[in-house]
Amino acid sequence: MEYKEESHIRSLLKGISWRIVATTDTVLIVLLITCSSGQCSIESAVQIGLIEFVVKLAIYYVHERVWQKILRNKLVSKKLTFFKSISWRAVATVATFIISGAILDNYEGAVYISLIELFTKFALYYFHERLWLKMPLGRIRKYFKKR
Repeated sequence: MEYKEESHIRSLLKGISWRIVATTDTVLIVLLITCSSGQCSIESAVQIGLIEFVVKLAIYYVHERVWQKILRNKLVSKKLTFFKSISWRAVATVATFIISGAILDNYEGAVYISLIELFTKFALYYFHERLWLKMPLGRIRKYFKKR
């Protein structure tokens, strides 16, 4: 697929849709880790999810705009999507580790959360990217253009 420059609105909407998927995954992983250690905490899972939603939405938007420059007028192969996924995972996993470690006050638990999400979110992100590449740019733009 040929990559065409996305609008700022599309990057924001893409970020919101990703954060919904990713935050759900994070909350479930935090519950899995805290419950398996005998300290099940829905409150911590939701708190980590909410903080991540806001912080990572901002980081995601910047990541998208940087990749806009890298991919401009190029054919986007699955290989390029793979590299974009790797770059996002590196940044996002570090953020998850810091946020979950601070909230749980347990960096061992944060390591487990980060390691699990490294795999689950890599796959989810890759497919999210491929799906958004198939969505025509104009469909989103026409809803936000003033008539």
